[in-house]
Amino acid sequence: MSEQSLPDDAGPEYDVARAEYAEYADALPEYAERVLEVAELIPPGRVMTYGDVAEWLEEGGPRQVGRVMALYGGAAPWWRVVRADGQLLPGHELRALDHYRTEGTPLKEASRAAQGHLPRLDMKRARWDGGERAEGHT
Repeated sequence: MSEQSLPDDAGPEYDVARAEYAEYADALPEYAERVLEVAELIPPGRVMTYGDVAEWLEEGGPRQVGRVMALYGGAAPWWRVVRADGQLLPGHELRALDHYRTEGTPLKEASRAAQGHLPRLDMKRARWDGGERAEGHT
């Protein structure tokens, strides 16, 4: 991932992320760099689970990917790397939901009994298996 790969018109959250990225880019662990590269490959409107990313990389597991996203994911499309149950990231639900609606990510509307009445991701329709992944990416 490079600073140049951050979209120029992505909005104010990317301005902060771009500045933070510049500070830690040289010290970013190699595994974290690889996780963030996969996150950037996920097409708009699609998602991968933490476990999917680990499986793609053939290294680590869901917890390691989640830790990378928590520490370094602000400069990447963090909302596209999700929990396997489709539940929105606690504490970031509304920001994520805004991204999902903008990108047309398939959602399941919440039942009235659901806490906060927030939708979940429709994992059957939104999950990306990397089939259209970049040629030559490892």
